[in-house]
This record gives sequence, structure tokens and C-alpha cells, in this order.
Amino acid sequence: MPIQYRKIGNRKKLRFTRRTFILSTAAVALGIASCQPQAQQTPTGATTPAASPVADAGASITLTGAGASFPAPLYQLWFAEYNKKNPNVLINYQSIGSGAGIQQFIKGTVDFAASDVAMTKEEIAKVERGVILLPMTAGSIVVAYNIPDVKTGLRLPRDVFTDIFLGNIKNWNDARIANANKDIKLPNLPINVVHRSDGSGTTSVFTEHLSAISPQWKSKVGAGRSVSWPAGSGAKGNEGVTAQVQQNQGAIGYVEYSFAKKNNLAMAALQNKAGNFIVPTPEAATKTLAAVELPENLVAFITDPEGAESYPIVTYTWLLAYDNYEDRKEAETLKSVIEWALTDGQKFSAELGYIPLPEKVVEKTKAAANRIVS
Repeated sequence: MPIQYRKIGNRKKLRFTRRTFILSTAAVALGIASCQPQAQQTPTGATTPAASPVADAGASITLTGAGASFPAPLYQLWFAEYNKKNPNVLINYQSIGSGAGIQQFIKGTVDFAASDVAMTKEEIAKVERGVILLPMTAGSIVVAYNIPDVKTGLRLPRDVFTDIFLGNIKNWNDARIANANKDIKLPNLPINVVHRSDGSGTTSVFTEHLSAISPQWKSKVGAGRSVSWPAGSGAKGNEGVTAQVQQNQGAIGYVEYSFAKKNNLAMAALQNKAGNFIVPTPEAATKTLAAVELPENLVAFITDPEGAESYPIVTYTWLLAYDNYEDRKEAETLKSVIEWALTDGQKFSAELGYIPLPEKVVEKTKAAANRIVS
């Protein structure tokens, strides 16, 4: 049976025939399977969502989303948990990177997207249906490494880890690394830098930090979802960088904390603005967020945070929704999913290494989500 389309505004959207419904169900099942180890360990006090009025309406509805790999493990768990109490609501989220997700959102081929950096004014202007940026969770970006017999304790000063990614420091027993780690025996091993090959919000956050702390990085490379890397090899998604670091001795790369934690990657303690070396932990990231006040548009960039105990690379991650949906049930369902994610869903954040949103951020985000109309 061929796939059918119906016109919604200026976009085409799949009309789910029986065959495409089955395929969509399989896609959601695959997402559930990918996060099953975490879903089996429900955090203490977490509750399953009450069935929503939309979900009780009878007819099945599917929401499609795409974008950042940073929040993908949490999103997959959220959507699986929501589906348990709302079995006729299927949510298919594809982890394709922030840049690709934003492009799909602009084209109108998805119902929502996700990005670790806000859309630019130029990008927002391309969306006739309007854009709402909703912070849904937060987390740390860590510098993960693979050095034989060095699983913990590596400390990287600001100028040192910047020069590693610039390609100026090429070996693990370089004197500058050794001076900061006199209690560690570092091997005579080449450094293999791994970076993102796709347009990435994680890259944007990481390079914004490097630009804030290094004039050389700012002038030579700069910041953005995609940059011209002076050293190393590329891999797609947080998943790809994680795999490359895990599989190659001497490798170093930047990934979201939950990916490093889940795959048991060694993570460096990074020097913060106050001069202290901070191990990436949810507690340290929470201290970073506590010092940040979100403005009315809910977009804030934390390029080099203050605070003696703040971990230096922390970001919110945003869900991108349209102001207007032609399909009323689609709009109401998305609002229901967002409402649940901001309440019961937050209780799942910590077990995956994400940071539950501060209550004042939750309230601001709920108010913004209420602007979604049909």
C-alpha cells in the first residue's frame, strides 16, 4: 500500500495508512529498546503519566521530531514512558544533530525539533508558522579520553585542553600535560582528537567555551555548529564520537555527559574560570545553572560560568515547537507531552546524567508552551 500525503499549511505530512502505522510503531519500539536499560530502573518517586484527554480521544496520533543527539537518550525514555499510559500516542524522535534538526523544522517536515543552541534570527524568520523555544533539560559537555591505565584523575588546564584541540599538543606525555598531572604516569602516545562531523549544538556549545577562554581559538577557529577543525578526525553524533574515543587508544573528544557515563568513558577534570579543576558531575552542573537567570525568551548561553565549584561547560537544550498547528489534535497532543516532560518527566533526568530544570525555569517553559495553538 503506497504512502499517502496530505497538505498541512506549506508542508506535506505522512498520512499513516495501516502499513505506515505499523512501520511507525516499529520505529518507536526501536527507540524504546535503545533506552531499555535505563527505563528498567525507574527513579524513586517517579510516576507514570496519567492518560491525557487527547490520548483518550480514541484515534491514534503520531508526532515526529528530529535534532540534537545531546538529549536523545532522555527524549527516548520520556516518549517511551508517555506511550505506556497513552498507547495511541506514538512519538518518533530521530537523533540527527541540531543543525539537521533545525533544517527539517524550517522545511516543516517534522512536528517538533531539538537543538542545544537557539535558532538564529535568520532561521526563525524562515518559519512562517512561528517558533517557540522551550528549554527541556540541561547537561554537561565533557572531555572524554582513552589513555591506557589512566581511568581517573586527569586534569586539563584551560590553555592545555584548548591547545590539544588546536593540534598544538600532540602527545600525551607532553610536558604541559605532565606538569598538571604529576601523580599520573602518562604514556608516550600520540593524541588522537575526535570531533563532530555533523552540524551540532554540542559543537557550538563546546566551541563557544573555547572561544571565550582562548583568543587564539577565537581568531583561528571560532564558534558554531560546524567549524573548520585544525586537528583530528570527525564522527557523527555524540554516539559516533563516543564510539571513536572508546575504540582508539590515545583518543580524546567532547561528548554529552550521559553518553560518557553510559559507556564508562574516562572524563577529564577541567579548569574553570576560578582556576579550580572540576570533575564533571550532575552536582557541579547544577551549581553552574544556579548562577544563570533565563531571560523572557528562555535562551541563555553559558560560555564561561562564574563560581568556584561550577563545571565550565554546561548547556540547556531546547525543544523547538511551532506557534501554530493546523491540526488541533496534533497541537494538543504536543502540549500534553511537553507538560508531562516538564513535570513527571524531570524525575527521570538524574538517572541518565541530565540536570532537572529549576522550578522557576519549569514555570516559564510551561507558560511559553501554552502559546501553542491550532
